[in-house]
Amino acid sequence: MATETSSATTTGTAVVGRLSVLDRFLPVWILAAMGLGLLLGRIIPSLSGVLDAVKIGSVSLPIALGLLLMMYPVLAKVRYGHLNTVTGDRRMLLSSLALNWIVGPAVMFALAWLLLPDQPAYRTGLIIVGLARCIAMVLIWNDLSCGDREAAAVLVAINSVFQIVAFAALGWFYLNLLPGWLGLPQTDLHVSIGVIAGSVLIFLGIPLVAGFLTRLIGERRKGTDWYENRFLPKIGPVALYGLLFTIVILFALQGHTITSEPLNVVRIALPLLAYFALMWGLSFLLGKTIGLPYNRTATLAFTAAGNNFELAIAVAIAVFGVTSGQALAGVVGPLIEVPVLVALVYVSLWAGRRFFPGDPTVPHRRTPPAPTGKPVS
Repeated sequence: MATETSSATTTGTAVVGRLSVLDRFLPVWILAAMGLGLLLGRIIPSLSGVLDAVKIGSVSLPIALGLLLMMYPVLAKVRYGHLNTVTGDRRMLLSSLALNWIVGPAVMFALAWLLLPDQPAYRTGLIIVGLARCIAMVLIWNDLSCGDREAAAVLVAINSVFQIVAFAALGWFYLNLLPGWLGLPQTDLHVSIGVIAGSVLIFLGIPLVAGFLTRLIGERRKGTDWYENRFLPKIGPVALYGLLFTIVILFALQGHTITSEPLNVVRIALPLLAYFALMWGLSFLLGKTIGLPYNRTATLAFTAAGNNFELAIAVAIAVFGVTSGQALAGVVGPLIEVPVLVALVYVSLWAGRRFFPGDPTVPHRRTPPAPTGKPVS
């Protein structure tokens, strides 16, 4: 027994030793990026105005650049020829639709009213966050937790279509119609479908097309072996650089606002913490219950727990104004989501080993996989 333990420890140490410094200390770099962004926004108040001015319509170009850098390598890894194995999995597809468009908005609505009954602006902002289903950063969390990349690409694409079609209607339902039925104060939400479609096109359409064309051209010219084992490892780290850049820019844009209202941030954070924990836990349990393998269970959980913070912030600012409580609630969303979902990556890896014995899709180690595309055994 001692020999087995020693062997396992040695193997684990060897695995960690093969990871780059960026991969090994990922949570540290993410927290540092958040801190740097907040610090820049605080000590240079004019920085947020300068960064926010660089936009097309309601889309911030610095954030768009970071998200594109973050998503492109992940989408270039997707084996598009295998997507038919995902679209045929009705259990996962129907579960994802129910979690994202029925359970998620309802859970956020309930938490917002339960925990912020006296704060209508923050409550409305959180409900908007709950309606904006994730189509961007979730690909990073899915990749780090060894989720199914092809499944994530399909679920993100489905969420994008539903976001264009359903966001405005669900906003009217949860902010106007349902409160009226329950005898609660109502709020009108007027948001252009064009704003939603533009967000989807930029944050998913561009990197998706780029990733697809990269794989298509790369495999045709150099072969699959070269593409998988030489090209992908080179572009892999760009995803995390894009993630860290996005975090710095996002928090620099709103750093002064967040640090100026710490007590309000705490109040907004509580329902968000409960939301992310509930949605991830419920989704992971559902995946296990309906018989999905670990990798698709992780994908189901992260695509249900994440939110499209850029769309939520853009809608809140466009409808209620940049200094509104609704906008602040949208900004606090990624402040809580980023560290919580990073922690849930580690929880997912632990839960995979604990609850999916013998599943070949479970990563048998204690650290998230290197995002470089290199297999780590």
